Amino acid sequence: MTLSTWLGLLAICCLGAMSPGPSLAMVVRHTLSGGRLHGVVCAWAHSIGIGVYALVTLLGLAAILKASPLIFNAIAIIGAIYLAWMGIQALGSKGGVQQKLAAAEATSLWVAARDGLAISLFNPKILLFFLALFSQFVLAAQTTTGQALIVFTPLIIDGLWYTVIAFVLSHSAVLPKLREKAKLIDRLSGIVLILLSIRVIYTLL
Repeated sequence: MTLSTWLGLLAICCLGAMSPGPSLAMVVRHTLSGGRLHGVVCAWAHSIGIGVYALVTLLGLAAILKASPLIFNAIAIIGAIYLAWMGIQALGSKGGVQQKLAAAEATSLWVAARDGLAISLFNPKILLFFLALFSQFVLAAQTTTGQALIVFTPLIIDGLWYTVIAFVLSHSAVLPKLREKAKLIDRLSGIVLILLSIRVIYTLL
């Protein structure tokens, strides 16, 4: 895998991690209810699930590509359409992120870890997200090093991003400002998702 290809993967993983969704809601919930440590534990448990999905998706797409390039391209196109749909939904949102910033009752670190792992492993949207994104990187992952980069890059980026979220939200002055910008966050996320879908289609042309 070349440096430019990896940087492209890195950028997409960053944008994917930053997209609002149930994962953000879970990390925010445990951060606000249990404190910074709960949020960090939830974040890295979530990232383990992301790594599992990344590995499964990579191996599955590689097998499909080897068996039938046409099916592989069809999966990539369907994934791109799904990303575009998510983007359109976010653009039409009335501030859904604001609802994700509500506090909850405090729980144990074990529960925070369990919820973080579960929200990633049992969220089929994450699998679809990887199917849409990884199609453009499978060809670049012909070596063990390349495959390791494709798996660990989203895992580490996801963990780091939600760790940042946990640290930021643990400051009491930050949450009100995020609530004020809820609609803007949704709009920006929608634009990013639509651009990602266009990128996937472009790589197939």
